[in-house]
Amino acid sequence: MSFMYNPFPYDDPRAVNRPQLPAEAVGAVVSGTLEAARSLAAELAARLEAAPGKSPVAAFDGYATADWSRMINLLSQQLLQRGIALEAVDFREVLKTEEEIHALIDPLLEWDREKDPTLLYGRIFRGGYEALLDESRAAGFRTRIAGLRSSEGTRRVVVVYGSGCLMPRMRDLYDVRCYFDVTPKESILRIRRGEYANLGDRTARPANQVIRRCYYADFEMAVHLRGELLREGLLDYYLCSDHPDRLELIPRKALEQIFAALALYPFRCKPVYLEGVWGGTYVKKLRNLPDTMRNCAWVFDLIPMEVSVVVEAGSERLEFPFFTFVQREGEALMGAKCVEKFGGYFPIRFNYDDSYHSTGNMSIQVHSGAQYNHDHFDELGRQDESYYVVVAGHHARTFIGFRDDADIDAFIRDIKLADKEYKPVDYLKYVSYEDSKPGLQVMIPAGTVHSSGRNQVVLEIGSLTIGSYTYKLYDYLRPDFDGKPRPIHTWHGERNLVRERRTSWVRQNIVQQPREVRSGEGWAEYIVGEHDLLYFTLRRLEFERSIEDDTRGRFHVLTLVDGERVRIRSLDHPERFFDAEYMDMVVVPADMGRYVIENLRAEPICVHKTMLKDGFDRE
Repeated sequence: MSFMYNPFPYDDPRAVNRPQLPAEAVGAVVSGTLEAARSLAAELAARLEAAPGKSPVAAFDGYATADWSRMINLLSQQLLQRGIALEAVDFREVLKTEEEIHALIDPLLEWDREKDPTLLYGRIFRGGYEALLDESRAAGFRTRIAGLRSSEGTRRVVVVYGSGCLMPRMRDLYDVRCYFDVTPKESILRIRRGEYANLGDRTARPANQVIRRCYYADFEMAVHLRGELLREGLLDYYLCSDHPDRLELIPRKALEQIFAALALYPFRCKPVYLEGVWGGTYVKKLRNLPDTMRNCAWVFDLIPMEVSVVVEAGSERLEFPFFTFVQREGEALMGAKCVEKFGGYFPIRFNYDDSYHSTGNMSIQVHSGAQYNHDHFDELGRQDESYYVVVAGHHARTFIGFRDDADIDAFIRDIKLADKEYKPVDYLKYVSYEDSKPGLQVMIPAGTVHSSGRNQVVLEIGSLTIGSYTYKLYDYLRPDFDGKPRPIHTWHGERNLVRERRTSWVRQNIVQQPREVRSGEGWAEYIVGEHDLLYFTLRRLEFERSIEDDTRGRFHVLTLVDGERVRIRSLDHPERFFDAEYMDMVVVPADMGRYVIENLRAEPICVHKTMLKDGFDRE
């Protein structure tokens, strides 16, 4: 699972990073929508006074679902108090018609419910905002802005607002460039609240279809433009805009200083929590999640395209998408070789699957490999996974591979009958399993049938795949929360099963015994999972008091899987540290170099470590 359809509307208050920020950066942040409007009004008024007869033009671009209305209204109020009119221009007026945009994008989306029962899939739209422009309208728009710029006899400011208005061919029109960013969770919640229709649409489609179109088009366009603006330093202001009534306005230099400072520290992302029919209770209790949650199935602690980062800046807490940070500080965070190899994406994703004291197993499923994803979805990367069992109750099992004696053709016939005729499947005749206990590491290369069984919490670690290419093969005939049978994806699933991955192969290859890498008095590091089919290596650090490590130009992700509290700090700069609690995930940037993990309590410590393998860039 790698892009969310229904996040729970809860903000975890614990995930706050406190890097030492330059005082000038902290002082430059303007908090509050009214205060931000006053600040922008003052700048635009000063520009007007400096060049009489020339109306300054500001651009308000932003991530999909960005809302500019409150800022425009407040800015208008502030300017009118100065005797200055505001002319607001909606950038949507330059786009093709709704029907023309549908003709461009809808053919890329899957509409065959035999292949895709819930209409999840599609192909990436590569045209960018430029492909949505109506050329004659675009020419007229440029002429109109040029005319508005001349303010002879009129004291006026012009604001152009809308996604894509800062595309390359329009940038020369603007004096001030602003970007309204929205975290992925808030974007989805806005769609579900009916606050967004896809770009070019007059009204919104059903929420799941809006989200799918966003994933393959709207989000894709926004992410690429945002990255270009950040990397090339083309913005004047960046706005954290999850909360329209309390925006934070950050000048470009201050934003770059904040991001650069964070990249010097170990840090934690802000999780996203999701309910699910097989969801459990462990994380819900551990993290004091709301009683209104039915359960907690998925914990997106570090799904790169879905989570956010919170940074304390003086008395304010700034929240921005994790991938926004990656786009600006990719090399410091991941290392140059990683950025080049994976196209600037953070290449590993992490979450928890919680089925502890739940109603049942996760669905039996399979994922697709790189070539299949490229051919069918124009997608980047394969979907490999791994499970590390953190918590296990009685009779917990991790399902992995087919049994040696399984008749796989019969399995496929049975799951299709289950889907069509509601006939239960004796899945234990076909799918192999390992008895779960804390510390069990199972690697799941694409094509391997698998499932996390009930009564456990697993740390799921996966490869780059940005989309959700999980094909449910059998889901025990259970209904979803809406009372309808859960959809099954046998069309794609059957085409991706690697039949040779049976019990014997699994135990010889992807369920491994720990192998010691290094050790000293009171500490040791073990490889718990490593294979040619996966480009990352999975380690466990065990120690009593402390253990030292070195990133050597590759990021590490550390998860405290046994113990209460540790401090992760730089050896060369001891003031740079993060204190992690049980089950927290912490990113150690590639540029960190030498660091130490210190036990802040008395009990023995186990830390799970993930990093890119040696030679990953040559695979």
